[in-house]
Amino acid sequence: MERIILICFLAYLAGSVNFAILFFKIAGRADPRRSFSGNAGTTNVYRQAGMPWAVLVFALDIGRALAVAALALHFINGEWLAWAGFFLVLGNSFPCFHGFRGGKGVANYLGFTLLIAPWTALLAALIWILIYWVKRVPFIASFFMVATLSVGLAEPFLWALPATIGALATFALIVLNHRRNIQQFWKDRQASSST
Repeated sequence: MERIILICFLAYLAGSVNFAILFFKIAGRADPRRSFSGNAGTTNVYRQAGMPWAVLVFALDIGRALAVAALALHFINGEWLAWAGFFLVLGNSFPCFHGFRGGKGVANYLGFTLLIAPWTALLAALIWILIYWVKRVPFIASFFMVATLSVGLAEPFLWALPATIGALATFALIVLNHRRNIQQFWKDRQASSST
């Protein structure tokens, strides 16, 4: 159990390094959390700095998540792996190095799952593309993707309780991280339906 706790702690610390905030600071740009959704994630970076910065941040998030997944696979029994993913996302969402205000964890969860359940990660990415193509709302597409990723982290371990609860906790955390998007979406829907 001590090994699991240590890996989860390291996953949280790794997730707490927010590449969007760091690179905006290096480039002399304003903190990405000050505009649009107030979040330091890939979508907000794209809105503020364009595709090259967004691709860079996304690639770094995926790379970091792959490293955490590799560490977890080496040291943790399979049914507890999902918890390393949860703490990675928790660090990205509430980073101790950046005032506990970070991203939403979607790219990190995708990268983490990519090493553990690659076909699930590929399917989840395709589902994101399909839902976004239909709905044109990134966070709705993300919910479908994250639900798929969560199934992919629980099913290979035969829905063992630690794996299932860890996957569900990560899904719930990412939904919670999108609460402002959900509220704004409903306000916009109500405004459009009343006109």
